[in-house]
Amino acid sequence: MTTVDRLVGAGINRIDGPAKVRGTAPYAYEQDPGEPIAHLAVVQSTVNRGRITRLDPSGAEGMPGVVAVLTPANAPRLSGDLASDLPVLQSLDVHYQGQVVAAVVAETSEIAKAAVGAVVVEYAAEAPDVGLRTDRPDLYAPEKLMAGFDTDSVIGDVDGALAAAAVSIDATYETPTQHNNPIEMHTSMARWDGDSLTMWDANQGPHTILRDLRTGFDLDADQVRVISPYVGGAFGSKAFTHPNQMLAAMAARVTGRTVVFELSRQQMFSLVGHRTPTIQRMRLGADPEGRLSAISHEVVEHTSRISEFAEQTATPTRVLYAAPHRRTTHRLARLDVPPPTIMRAPGETPGMFALESAMDELAVALGIDPVELRIRNEPERDPERDVPFGERHLVECLRTGAERFGWAGRDLRPRMRTEGRWLVGTGVAAATYPTRRRRAQCRIAAEASGRYVVEIDGSDIGTGAWTALTQIAADALRTDLGSVELRIGDSRLPFAGGAGGSTGLASWGTAIVFTARDLRRQLDERYGGQVPDHGLTVDGEMPGESPAAKTHSLHAYGAHFVEVRVDADTGEVRVPRATSVYDAGTIVNAKTARSQLLGGFCMGVSMALHEESVIDERYGHYVNHDLAEYHVATNADIGEIDIAWLDVDEQRANPIGLKGIGEIGITGAAAAVANAYWHATGLRIRDLPITPDKYFRAEPALPAG
Repeated sequence: MTTVDRLVGAGINRIDGPAKVRGTAPYAYEQDPGEPIAHLAVVQSTVNRGRITRLDPSGAEGMPGVVAVLTPANAPRLSGDLASDLPVLQSLDVHYQGQVVAAVVAETSEIAKAAVGAVVVEYAAEAPDVGLRTDRPDLYAPEKLMAGFDTDSVIGDVDGALAAAAVSIDATYETPTQHNNPIEMHTSMARWDGDSLTMWDANQGPHTILRDLRTGFDLDADQVRVISPYVGGAFGSKAFTHPNQMLAAMAARVTGRTVVFELSRQQMFSLVGHRTPTIQRMRLGADPEGRLSAISHEVVEHTSRISEFAEQTATPTRVLYAAPHRRTTHRLARLDVPPPTIMRAPGETPGMFALESAMDELAVALGIDPVELRIRNEPERDPERDVPFGERHLVECLRTGAERFGWAGRDLRPRMRTEGRWLVGTGVAAATYPTRRRRAQCRIAAEASGRYVVEIDGSDIGTGAWTALTQIAADALRTDLGSVELRIGDSRLPFAGGAGGSTGLASWGTAIVFTARDLRRQLDERYGGQVPDHGLTVDGEMPGESPAAKTHSLHAYGAHFVEVRVDADTGEVRVPRATSVYDAGTIVNAKTARSQLLGGFCMGVSMALHEESVIDERYGHYVNHDLAEYHVATNADIGEIDIAWLDVDEQRANPIGLKGIGEIGITGAAAAVANAYWHATGLRIRDLPITPDKYFRAEPALPAG
């Protein structure tokens, strides 16, 4: 193939698109096991902390159509060291409101749900402890943060530098609990054939689920198969095993039937995780020219009592700006809440709201343009690791974005521009997210007909992996798109880690490239470059992190520019236009990548203006546990968004040169909206979301003169 024919980078239509629009792409609930299906529904605890004192399933057991009722008294015993809330129905203890305390299996979903109400449960309950505060005496430092980051980092004399700084900022920012809410609810369908388990499931990687099913049911690898070819969104909530997979398998074993368990939207607010709320104190010190002398970022967040989840919220602060004195810390409170989990760009998303809001406040205090302030603090090397950066083009993102958005000539003062009742402002924020890859295996079979079968247990959660991986494979094999048959989403395929952390395409694609290179080498050395009549199959593996990750600091970057309009009478907020420019390495598919980056930014707008899970501290439950009251951005909330990226190739990270795009789109976006809101109103909102009522709670800062 010539360079002109290169498929990586082209805007190829989704390979799976026709099947999805025709309804022939089966999701977990739509699988046909070839036999009648029983349906599972669950009884959930109404207390946060305590113990079951009475559980009477007889009313449900006597209902026509009920197949079985599972309780802690008769549920199969799970073995092994299962984490978090996976040992479901193994104890009478209750650890959070919404915990599964019994399960009903029936002939139809309607009967199962009706029977749930006939199960009698009584508790000895304690008062719930669900309030996150910075003055709690039980805050503690976890040993490590998620993804292996150090809990704290300290360089230099931070307090001394802050005290000596010509200009300083000391502000606290808060982000609320948020829930992932993909369109497809979590669903698991399980069937046992003797001692072997097959599960059709909505997840971000079958091998992750397989590991926990093996552990819980004490099975060998060849006794479990998890199938997940199509997934209707995830945002992190489907990255790990949850009670639904364990329950479906337990119910199928007890009844000898194929059992399906589809969570309701309300159940997703307690059974599949959430983004932890954060309280973040940011302190910045700078000289009169805006060069930072000190950065301090202290984070408090919650975890559940039954498992530790320590989000790496302050880690972007460790790499984004230069400062000789710097500190980041993380502290946790164990509360009576469901176990948190990852949600799009975990850590970086709430952390960059605080950092980039504080940078905007510093720019205001100094009277410096916020774009210029960021450029002045561009580091030459990774400030904490003291290693060179890989491809780092944040300054170019800022300058390109400013030009595309029309930033020049912006009045630094707030509340200066109006159009009728609308107060108009503009804001900016930077973005960063680590570039990583994880171990993955691949199998490629070359056929004499010219067809190639590429097998890897990757997962397409709606992001376009079906198409992007086929493009990568076609280029690596030096063939056309139609000659590649991709097989993914099945634990019987070669191992791959799940989709998450912007590692999916980098990991799976690299494994495909390595395997394709080996296949071509063997064809050249053994068969003169021709595929033999009997074909040739090669198994390959990508061992994990790039060697350059130890010698260089590898990250994606971006810059968001946002216009916000606020109704001076009602406090209504609108975002009519935005520009985002990214340094994300090689873009594999221009069409699906734009959709990914667009979706990430829209999710950031949603975070800034709408998303908040409200917990009632008296009774311990999330009061807005559905999409009627948990608000997310819709089409009407999103204006004109200009998405662009730089021509960057990061070969240090992987042979494709990509950095990952799933997370970088949302990081920093909420801060850009909040900064624009301040510019429009003179009111600094430090606790998300920016709802209309917050416009009236404080007097805005009016321009001088």
